Amino acid sequence: MTAPTLILYQRDDCHLCDLALDVLANAGVPAFDSVFIDEDPALEDRYGMRVPVLRDDRDGRELDWPFDADAARRWLHR
Repeated sequence: MTAPTLILYQRDDCHLCDLALDVLANAGVPAFDSVFIDEDPALEDRYGMRVPVLRDDRDGRELDWPFDADAARRWLHR
């Protein structure tokens, strides 16, 4: 079994992040890791105003919020 290559960058107590989790579930996105940026200055600098952001660690592509299930599926199959 391989580790997920997808990462969802998010914050604690983030309404948009909760919405993104629902969208990703509805889109059938495979397993991903959740990384909370709140306590990491480097991640805060990179993703602070952009979260939630879905990143594919294999190729560095990122999907910024807002996105819907169709957009997430299209992004996955590029």
